[in-house]
Amino acid sequence: AGKCKACATDSECGPGGSCQAGACKRATKCSKDEDCADDEDCVNGLCRKPGEASNPGDATCPLQAVYFGFDDSSVQASERDRLAANVSCIETTKGKGVYLIGHTDTSGTDEYNIALSERRAQAVADYMSRLGSDPARLQVVPKGETEPTGLGDDRDRRVEFQWH
Repeated sequence: AGKCKACATDSECGPGGSCQAGACKRATKCSKDEDCADDEDCVNGLCRKPGEASNPGDATCPLQAVYFGFDDSSVQASERDRLAANVSCIETTKGKGVYLIGHTDTSGTDEYNIALSERRAQAVADYMSRLGSDPARLQVVPKGETEPTGLGDDRDRRVEFQWH
């Protein structure tokens, strides 16, 4: 009891865990970068050091979610640096594709929100393609309002990235 589990890879540490210096470490939950230590970023709701996989077994660089205004599917200027970083990450990780998972808040009908989440994810895919990402590696997945963050409407209006 009280000992850290020995490991060789992140996949041995379970969801949210990472293998660091042969020991499993748990990531801290977060909603924004400010919730994490100075040398960490908030990635998919968990604090991660740059270069850490966002999920066990994933590629070696994190992909950051981008956020949208109310009833808007245009990529905001404030999100462009994140998308540029995601493009760089994807380009250094050969052989893997990325799901662009669109989300909305609960305003509007289910049908409208599915369409809006698809427009958001497609806008991100188009923007990333203009920055140099291979469109064949980007797959749009609309989720509508089905997966709220629990952190408020402004955090529900997002596109998340998942390696595949």
